[in-house]
Amino acid sequence: MASTLSNGLQKVVNMDGTAPQNPKLADLAKDTTHYDSSKEKLTTDWGNKVSNTDHWLSVSTEDKQGPALLEDGHGREKIHRFDHERIPERIVHARGAGAFGTFKLYESAEDVTKAGVLTDTSRSTPVFIRFSTVLGSRGSADTVRDVRGFAVKFYTEEGNWDIVGNDIPVFFIQDAIKFTDLIHSAKPEPDTEVPQAQSAHNNFWDFQFLHSEATHMFMWAMSDRGIPRSFRMMQGFGVNTYTLQNAQGERHFVKFHFTPTLGVHSFVWDEALKLAGQDPDFHRKDLYEAINNGVFPKWKFGIQTLKESQQDDFDFDILDATKVWPEELVPVRYIGELELNRNVDEYFTQVEQIAFATGHVVPGIGFSDDPLLHGRNFSYFDTQLSRLGINWQELPINRPICPVMNQNRDGQGRHRITAGKINYWPNRYDAVPPVEPSEGGYVDYPEKIAGMKQRLKSKKFKDHISQAQLFYNSQTPPEKMHLTSALGFELDHCDDPIVYNRIVERLCDIDIELAQTVAEKAGAPTPTRQTKPNAGKKSAKLSITAFNASEPTIATRRVAILIAEGYDPAAFNGVYAALKAAKAFPFVIGPKRQTIYADGESKNGQGVQPDHHFEGMRSTMFDSVFIPGGPHIEILRKQGRVVHWVREAFGHLKTIGATGEAVNLVKTACEVDGMSFSATGSHDVVDSYGVVTAGAAKPESFKEAINMAKGAMDFIDVYTYNISQHRNFDREMDGLSSMVAY
Repeated sequence: MASTLSNGLQKVVNMDGTAPQNPKLADLAKDTTHYDSSKEKLTTDWGNKVSNTDHWLSVSTEDKQGPALLEDGHGREKIHRFDHERIPERIVHARGAGAFGTFKLYESAEDVTKAGVLTDTSRSTPVFIRFSTVLGSRGSADTVRDVRGFAVKFYTEEGNWDIVGNDIPVFFIQDAIKFTDLIHSAKPEPDTEVPQAQSAHNNFWDFQFLHSEATHMFMWAMSDRGIPRSFRMMQGFGVNTYTLQNAQGERHFVKFHFTPTLGVHSFVWDEALKLAGQDPDFHRKDLYEAINNGVFPKWKFGIQTLKESQQDDFDFDILDATKVWPEELVPVRYIGELELNRNVDEYFTQVEQIAFATGHVVPGIGFSDDPLLHGRNFSYFDTQLSRLGINWQELPINRPICPVMNQNRDGQGRHRITAGKINYWPNRYDAVPPVEPSEGGYVDYPEKIAGMKQRLKSKKFKDHISQAQLFYNSQTPPEKMHLTSALGFELDHCDDPIVYNRIVERLCDIDIELAQTVAEKAGAPTPTRQTKPNAGKKSAKLSITAFNASEPTIATRRVAILIAEGYDPAAFNGVYAALKAAKAFPFVIGPKRQTIYADGESKNGQGVQPDHHFEGMRSTMFDSVFIPGGPHIEILRKQGRVVHWVREAFGHLKTIGATGEAVNLVKTACEVDGMSFSATGSHDVVDSYGVVTAGAAKPESFKEAINMAKGAMDFIDVYTYNISQHRNFDREMDGLSSMVAY
């Protein structure tokens, strides 16, 4: 991606010097300095102004270098500060990216909760979201197949509320006591420390078989959900079952949902694999790029709620984190919107040091008896102690925007100074008393509990297969194809027959055809019978195709425009302007980054300076490729890399656009049985499996006012509509993409 750092410095102080409206940003401003002014002079940490930071103090002459002196406090400080820059990375979710934003309500949820953040429609609540992969280290790649963390910190007027969720609504295990074993099995194997950030190995799949409750989750992870196109194009889920309590004292069970307004979209696997090497920071740069360009990511916030009396109305236990609440049974009620609108100023102090805890709730929000949630409530507090120390909630990014006062004192890293004689309760001054519930004091719901103390789950927790079947049944044919291929890839990397044979056995519980296809790829014996009946039930909202944008949009879509000397300026300028007007991100790619001139343009003209050259970028980093006509095609057609750009985009099911002479170049690159192209000199616009061509596009076809609609006639309308559809899966299902080498 093109670097936008030079113009992307965002301050916590507005240009006119006034404080920002976001109260969390105002809070952070107190601890923010700016390293972008020559007026600020270099000092040590203790405040001494430094006259020389390039030479260690030594006993030397002009003719001879002598020994360095330990009395050089500045030199020692530079080295020892560097030696201690790293803190323990997270055991899981180590690699992440984040941004600031705001949360606003569409409507009040006061019928189910008294939480101000969910009832006061006049509020604009500051938030911070940290996205992450789960398995990899901080230095791993963004585009690996993995669950993605979706953790939201709401800085509410009543304190911090954290939803520590994922992009998948279920989890591998029902009980937190198994978490250690789950992660040990998924992390690099202990003898070799490989593979990094991958589940494609013996230990992971061994655990998956031996814990059948993981079956539903591994189906999600192997689906397209495991390789999202962007953090901005994936859903977020609270995963666990929480509770809401309203002003009347009534309690509801609740699941939290975040649905992106851009729709839910994913990579294809070959693309994700290549990007992991070509641009391992793709996702974090993608997030920064969108916010920096003012096209702010947004999610609708929804809740699924059930009355206490409905807890036992279903054939699954609503407290089981390996199960979804199908939306046909429990609809999602969208009550608000979350927008990310500001990038971080410093990664370490904000993205790395932010710390979430499922136990962070505010009045009106509480906990169910979800056994996974109970373990998480302990674990998240505990893990911050080793990473950040006991005073982790005093760090600027973690501290609330509401007043904080209690009897907690001291400890390593204590920042806050609390004046006064008293540090206990009760005390003779009645200082810092507890808060009455009527004044906002948190009160745990008085739940009545009866049972035996034993290590046991309720009966409904024992069904581990029904929802795995429901998920698979609900996928579209392309999604099923991708899931099947993913399982085949993963098991191909398992070299122990016990492991891959067992997983094929488990797949027989879900769908016999799935099991047979995976067995063939994995080298396992081909099964002959379905081991558990599959009734064919479906739930529409389990497919990502149910979450397209409400209207066709190409906002933030990255489009590569390939040119060389002698390109058609009408087609180039028209498409470039139309893409910009639609808030897409066009990038000019040429054989060099020096100025390139249009057909008929003098070398004294303005020309175009490409953003990148063909070898510096790949088609994997873009959503679409467009090539204008003109004499430059004679240059492009002789460059194998350009032909590869087109073929790879074709293989990855991306929209390809070409006009004039460029049509023959595209035809050469991806002409296979079933494809059709616009004839030379023809004004007809031909859309063949998302390859949009016009042999002689009319000038009026290049317009800024786009009508993205199925069945459009003008080139730019047809081309942009195809981009808005993300990928052309018919190209894959009809076998065309597999006919081209890429």
